[in-house]
Amino acid sequence: NTSNVKEFILLGLSENQGVQKICFVMFLFFYTIIVSGNLLIVITVTSSQRLNSPMYFFLCYLSFVDICYSSVTAPKMIADFLVENKTISFVGCITQLFGVHFFGCTEIFILTVMAYDRYVAICRPLHYTTLMTRRMCGRMVLGSWVGGFVHSTVQTLLTTQLPFCGPNKIDHYFCDVHPLLQLACTDTYAVGIIVAAGGAIALSCFFILVMSYIVILVSLKSQTYEGRQKALSTCGSHITVVILFFGPCTFVYIRPSSNLLEDKSVAVFYTVITPMLNPLIYTLRNEEVKSAMKKLW
Repeated sequence: NTSNVKEFILLGLSENQGVQKICFVMFLFFYTIIVSGNLLIVITVTSSQRLNSPMYFFLCYLSFVDICYSSVTAPKMIADFLVENKTISFVGCITQLFGVHFFGCTEIFILTVMAYDRYVAICRPLHYTTLMTRRMCGRMVLGSWVGGFVHSTVQTLLTTQLPFCGPNKIDHYFCDVHPLLQLACTDTYAVGIIVAAGGAIALSCFFILVMSYIVILVSLKSQTYEGRQKALSTCGSHITVVILFFGPCTFVYIRPSSNLLEDKSVAVFYTVITPMLNPLIYTLRNEEVKSAMKKLW
């Protein structure tokens, strides 16, 4: 299997010049919020002595992953809005593919770990300090990184084994598995089934998250009104982020892709919109983070 294609052409979100100029301003603004907002959370959590609980430990890593995740796709997309020749080298394309799946899958696992943290804090409060030790939290985060790396490596290796003879136009704003499978000049059915495992990971983690929150909501009946309000406040933020991220992500990867125009529109949600909203969701609903930020300033 040899590839004649040395570079790919990204068609982007739109080929209309006027729309591209509007998108450039809009997505540059979004990316600025992503980097500054998530970086502010990382700095606030690491510098504040009050924010030393496992919940903020995981939030710090989630914000760091969000910065990395959006940085894999957003800068290239923003730059391409201003140029006519939107090319990316074969190596650059595969590197982008690896980065998207590495940080995306890592974020899925961190969000799942955060749900487990909330379950232990609310349903098993007396065992919380013994179960959620610093070492255990570190292992969970490390496991999330390793899981993301393994998943991304499998997806990338499968894609690099495919021959690309032309055409080389990718109907997307970044290199992803489905658009590349459509360009491969061989039968990709078997590879497509394995690639769908990415969607299966997201769906299974989403199922675990839903089950954990059902257990949490049932256990809240026995708590006081103040306890319920505090628990629902912290869980509400996490549930919002989970729905915004897992919904579009599962939609794109769990099914065989037939409509790339639909896919790239949905992909904007989990590559740009969710990383941008995460800092707002977690800070606006959390008094401890807001007060720590005020002290930091």
